[in-house]
Parts: sequence; C-alpha cells; structure tokens
Amino acid sequence: MDVDVQKILFEFLGGIGIFLFAIKSMGEGMQKFSGDKLRDILDKFTTNPIMGIFAGMFVTMLIQSSSGTTVLTVGLVSAGFMSLKQAIGVIMGANIGTTVTAFIIGFDIEAYALPILFIGSVLLFFSKNKKINSIGQVIFGFGALFFGLELMGDGMKPLRSLEIFHDLTVSISANPLLGVVIGTVFTIIVQSSSATIGILQMMFSQGLIDLNAALPLLFGDNIGTTITAVLASIGASIAAKRAALTHVMFNLIGTAIFLIILPIFKYFIESLQAHLYLNPEMTIAFAHGIFNVVNTIVQAPFIGAFALLVTKVIPGEDLAIEYKAKHLDPIFIEQSPTIALGQAKEEVIRMGQYASLGLEETRQFLMTNQQKHAQMAMQLEEAINNLDRKITDYLVLISGKDMSQNDSRRHSILMDTVRDIERIGDHFENIVELIDYKNNNKVTITEQALEDLLEMFEITLQNVKDAIDALDDNDVVLAKKVLKSEEKIDRMERTLRKKHIIRINEGICTGQGGIVYVDIISNLERIGDHSVNIAEAVLGYRQ
Repeated sequence: MDVDVQKILFEFLGGIGIFLFAIKSMGEGMQKFSGDKLRDILDKFTTNPIMGIFAGMFVTMLIQSSSGTTVLTVGLVSAGFMSLKQAIGVIMGANIGTTVTAFIIGFDIEAYALPILFIGSVLLFFSKNKKINSIGQVIFGFGALFFGLELMGDGMKPLRSLEIFHDLTVSISANPLLGVVIGTVFTIIVQSSSATIGILQMMFSQGLIDLNAALPLLFGDNIGTTITAVLASIGASIAAKRAALTHVMFNLIGTAIFLIILPIFKYFIESLQAHLYLNPEMTIAFAHGIFNVVNTIVQAPFIGAFALLVTKVIPGEDLAIEYKAKHLDPIFIEQSPTIALGQAKEEVIRMGQYASLGLEETRQFLMTNQQKHAQMAMQLEEAINNLDRKITDYLVLISGKDMSQNDSRRHSILMDTVRDIERIGDHFENIVELIDYKNNNKVTITEQALEDLLEMFEITLQNVKDAIDALDDNDVVLAKKVLKSEEKIDRMERTLRKKHIIRINEGICTGQGGIVYVDIISNLERIGDHSVNIAEAVLGYRQ
C-alpha cells in the first residue's frame, strides 16, 4: 500500500495546529468571561494545601491549562497572597484539572464539530455583548478541538500499515523508559500536555499503539508539561523557581511510582475498559485521570516536605510584594475613627513606598533593558491598584462616622493622596510600556538623551520618596523641599524638550526615538506634579 507522506504530514500538522488553537481559545474565552474571578478563587480558597488542590483543579478545568494555573499561582506567591505550601497544593490540583480535556475528547462528538464551530462563530462575531463573545470563543474552541482531532485521526490512519510503528510499539512495551522519554520530549516540543494526550488518544483509537506502549508515553507527557513552568521561571523570582521545581518533582516521583506498578496499572485499566465499555479515547482519559488523582493522593501528605526541600535546593529571600492590605481592620472604624484613620495612613504610606519602588524598577528597566525589572514594576503597579481599592473602600466606611474637624482634614488628605499615588503607578506603567516599545521596535535613544532621562528619573524618584516621607512624618520642611524640587523638574522638562528639538533638527535623533523620549519626560513631569499634590496636602494648601 502506497502512503501519501505529504497528505499525512499536512493533515497531522494542520490538525495539531487547530487543536492547540482550540485549547488556547477555550482558555482565553473562559478567562475573559470570568474576569478576575479566577485569581480571586485562588486567593480566597487556598486557606490550606488541601483547599489549594481543589482550587487548582477548578481553575485548570476552566482555563484548560495547568501551565496557566501555575503562572497565576506563582504570581500570588510572589504577591504574598499564598504560601509555598498552598501553592504546591494548587499545582497538584492543576495536574488533576488538566485531565478534563482528555475526558472531553473521550466523548465521541467529532461528527458535530463543524456545527459547533458555526454556533461559536455566530456568538463571537455577531454579538456586541462581551460576555456572549467570550462564550462564543469557548464554544468555537470546543468545536475546533474535535475538528483538529478528526483531522489528526484521518492523517494517522494510513500509518497502521507501516512496520516502523509496529516496531516502535514493541520497543516501548519492552522498555517503558523509552516511552517516558519519547512522551516527555514530544510534550516539550508541543508545549501542551493536553495536545500530546489528545494525539495519544487518537493513536490508541487508530490501533497504532497498544496499552503497553501508551501508558509510558502518557507518563512522559506529564513530565514534559512541567517544562513550561521551568522556562517561565528562568530569570524570574525565587518563588517562581521553587514552584517550577515542585511541579517537576511531583511528576517525576509519580512516574517513578507508576513505572514500578506498571503491570498492575495496565491490568486495572484493561479491566476498567472491559467493565465500563470504554472507547479507546475514554480509556486513555481514565488512565490519565487515575494517574494524576492517585499521584496527588499519595504525595499530598508530603506537601510540607516538598516546601522544605525546594527551599533548601533554591535558597534565598524573595522580594515579597504584599497585595493584601495589612492594617485595614473594620473593627477600628466602630471603636474609633481616629485610630481607623491612623491605620489607613499606614496603608497609604506602604502604597506610596510601592510607588517609589516601582519607579526605581522602571528606571532600572530603562538602564538595563532586563525584563525582570519591567515585570517587578508591573507587579508593583498591580499592588498599588489593589491597595487603592481597599483603602478607598475603608475611607468611605470611615466617612460615615462622626469625626472631629482635624480627623475630617486627615480623611480628606488621605483620600486625595491615594488618588495621587495611584496615578503615579499609572505613569510609571506608561513608561514601562514605552521602554518595551523602544526595545521591541529597535528604537534608539542617543547617549546624551539617555543621560538626561536618567538624571530626570533620579530627581523625580527622590521627590516621590520625599513626598511620602513628608506625609508619614507630617514634615512641613520636607514638603516645602518637594515643591522646590518640582520647579527643577518642570525646568528640566522644558530644557530637555528644547534639546530634543535641536537633535531632531541636526538629524541625530530619529522620529520614533523622539516620540518615546518626549512621552517619557512627560510622564516623569506628571509624576512630579502628583508628588507636589501630596506635599501640598501636608502643608494644608488644599484646604
């Protein structure tokens, strides 16, 4: 029998491409539909590692990506929302949640793939409602999932006649470690365990491999999926590295256990297939699900040991950005508005310190072009936004209580200051995006222009710090210094604009470089203005 290699290759590659797009589409659709709720679920329902397992399962079922859940979890650990032990629980749960895709594939509804695609397209393109668009994206992804699988299956059918596949099955059956390695490498290449499990289901249903070969490949797929977290952790925080290492260890230990009991596991899956009348795809889905559930049950009691081990292997202290408010206890509002205002002020000062730290990270990003500084600045900006909401809500509750004239003044100052600090965060976020644009589009800024920018950064950063310190200590002298420094920042902004025009006229500076440069100094000048607002509040000029 002649085998059309091109047809096989094109159908297989096209099918896997559509499948990967489907997984991405379903995950993105669910994330858009749920908004920030997924992050809130991981934040609120991970009070202990066991709850973390269930939260990880649920979130991964929704977004169809264990890697996506791991990334969310790492962010929460870095933010101080979640301990390493809780994060390990979430990662274990994510491994169970990702098996849902395999069970979806097990339901043989490939014949309905095209009408499902049509329904998704109608909701996606013919509605102006964003929620309906998101649902349409999920349904479209669902249809594309089965269409991609059908295409892959059609492409693989002729391979049954090839002797090489028979020989490969025999080799893996005789040497399960070979299957683990092949499964691991293939998943590393594809970057999606859901896709490789889907391919495995198709191969098993087409009779290309038997269960003896399929199970080791399945174990390898689970190891291979950890590479996404490993790659994401390169150059990232210590928390990210520890979470990635935990993910790898969890799957390696699980694979080792199941390789030891492989004959028993194979017999159990065959019995399940016979008694429940499972189709081939569903048989692999059950094998995948049981592997991850048993793996989690066996290793969950050792979460504390995992946390201790990865901390020893990857030592060091991480810079923890605590998104959560630390001082805003509602009980103080009832007891004494004066004390509650003091607590709110402590939180505002912390918010201001995050603003100065974020501006410093932005400056470092401009100097070094290292993404870790950009990521840290964006995390700090997100923390500032979260504190802005929490502090404002707290101050609104205080405003409902009877306050003295002095407390009313303090309340007004804090309300204004929170807005100013939040705007400082927005401005350094703008600068990070401008530097990103500069780097991505290879826009050049002259050496002299860069020196001028860094000088303006230095003065602006010091002004923000002085404004926050003046508020903290109610220091009138320091507040006046902020006002004087702002005059220097305004003069510098005008001077730098003139120097920029001269460089443009001399042909030294490019148009794109000039736009980035002017926008950065404009944002720095606005940050200076917000520092002045804080200082004026301390001086009582706003009253």
